[in-house]
Amino acid sequence: MIGAAILFLIIALVAGVFGFFGIVSAAAGIAKILFFVFIVMFIISLITGRRRA
Repeated sequence: MIGAAILFLIIALVAGVFGFFGIVSAAAGIAKILFFVFIVMFIISLITGRRRA
């Protein structure tokens, strides 16, 4: 999941260099959403992992 967020971030950076601002905003938005989903899943896994032990 974090790999996909990094991929969209790289796409946004490359598109920004070449001047495709519509693609930049779309890819950056997707990367931001995936990053926050990853953070939430990470926190949930930390909480559930501690309960088992």
